[in-house]
Amino acid sequence: MRYCINCCIHLLPNDLHRQCFRCRGPNHNNQKCPVCKGENKIPLYTDSKQMKLLAVLEVRTDHSESWNGFFCLRKGKLCSLIFGLIIMTLVMASYILTGAKHGLLLIPSPFHYGAFTSNPSLMDNESLSDMKDHYQPSKMNISYVKDYPSIKLIIDTITSKIEFVTRQRPDLEELRKQEPHMFSVIPNKFLPNSKNPCWYEEYRGNTTTDPYATNSYALYSKRFRTIFDYLRKVFWNHLYHYKDKHYRLRCLPHFYIIGQPKCGTTDLYDRLRLHPDVRFSAIKEPHWWTRKRFGIIRLRDGFHDRYPVEDYLDLFDLAAHQIQGVLQSEAAKERGKMNNIVIGEASASTMWDNNAWIFFYDNSTEGEPPFLIQDFIHAFQPNAKLIIMLRDPVERLYSDYLYFASANKSVEDFHEKVAESLQLFENCMLDYSLRACVYNNTLNNAMPVRLQVGLYVVYLLDWLTVFDKDQILVLRLEDHASNVKYTMHMVFQFLDLGPLSEKQEALITKSPASNTRRPEDRSLGPMLPTTKAILRDFYRPFNTKLAQVLFDDAFLWKRT
Repeated sequence: MRYCINCCIHLLPNDLHRQCFRCRGPNHNNQKCPVCKGENKIPLYTDSKQMKLLAVLEVRTDHSESWNGFFCLRKGKLCSLIFGLIIMTLVMASYILTGAKHGLLLIPSPFHYGAFTSNPSLMDNESLSDMKDHYQPSKMNISYVKDYPSIKLIIDTITSKIEFVTRQRPDLEELRKQEPHMFSVIPNKFLPNSKNPCWYEEYRGNTTTDPYATNSYALYSKRFRTIFDYLRKVFWNHLYHYKDKHYRLRCLPHFYIIGQPKCGTTDLYDRLRLHPDVRFSAIKEPHWWTRKRFGIIRLRDGFHDRYPVEDYLDLFDLAAHQIQGVLQSEAAKERGKMNNIVIGEASASTMWDNNAWIFFYDNSTEGEPPFLIQDFIHAFQPNAKLIIMLRDPVERLYSDYLYFASANKSVEDFHEKVAESLQLFENCMLDYSLRACVYNNTLNNAMPVRLQVGLYVVYLLDWLTVFDKDQILVLRLEDHASNVKYTMHMVFQFLDLGPLSEKQEALITKSPASNTRRPEDRSLGPMLPTTKAILRDFYRPFNTKLAQVLFDDAFLWKRT
């Protein structure tokens, strides 16, 4: 069979090039064809049974001739080819998207983890923007179903490194050196006729002075400005005048709800503030001890000006005005009546968040913080009372993820974030102590989920180095949810609050729960069984120690 090299390269039957735009005759002959004939034209003979033609090369002076064969493709075949490619692309795109969502891809989705730095000096001197440089990214594949054995090895390594070592408590003079201004403002003795720690402080301003003009809470947060506007209006009515001087009553909280986040602290706060003897700060969670006094509003935003202790004390002025009213009443003056109003503060970060220490305290030992929040609270308030609400740490972590994750929430995404966080925590434990890893700012910011917040016993033991056990009330959210009346009575007794009428008690105990899970988060359902098993293994040794410290096996969370 003969074939014209000037026409299309397809072999047409009967040597007829009917589809060729160069040779259209029904009786086409290469020798007679005016296009095909010429000295440079070479007829090609092929046998389709013995050879498959792949390419034909010809050197030409006219470069446009090389494209002649392209136009001989049938329009129908070309359209079919393009349509087929589009369909194939859509099918592949659908496969990738649905496969990634349900964990069905043959190639598991990679995530990054990093190595924890073994150089503490680098961490002491680094800036916020450089913190994550210690975590060099590398890839690790996770399968939602078959990864349990590999992650179990990580957990076994972490468990083998766990040591509950008692920390060395700093002395008072060391604390004074770190916070001289705070010690100059807060006295070491309080009014004897007030159950709540309060004292009188001389006020040197005049009637035109705005006492809250420089308050950082008012400056940085619009939602608190209404509160401070009211305080400005009533400020002068509550000054105490003595010997041509003006004094204002200052107060600290009598008790603190110190943790943990996503454990029911908001519900406890909402119920407790309905008690007639209880007042709270103007803001539920000032986060002053853990963040604001260091100038931290949000860690990702870096540091701002530090909030002085006066700004924190301003938050208790509303309660101080009421206490002052009791102290200056005629009955109180005549009979020496005791003020029984107590103030509370409910920052759920107080128990665990010591992330800022590395930027302010240089004399660390083996990567452990030399000073913790509780050291300073105890220095000013050795008789303070502390309330802790806990829940199953596995469920707490999932609730924390649902609350704080902004987009692409799914049980698969949670699983991957858990696995990545465990890898990071293991890397730290290979080089550092448990306490150093728990309080390490760089690690805590690198982990995509807050595993460390559920290590309750680590924090509790450190609080017990400065406070007596009878000053700390530890509750379980599971018990509170099943019997609100019982847990609230425990709190009332712990704070030594006055009796309630039946109506008051019903108002406190029968109110609907606060801060429950959002409907859109409920639709995601429970975490994957594999994820739950992994987290149970991780938290088990910490729960066991917690149950031993509290002499209560309910904190093993075996039934949840």
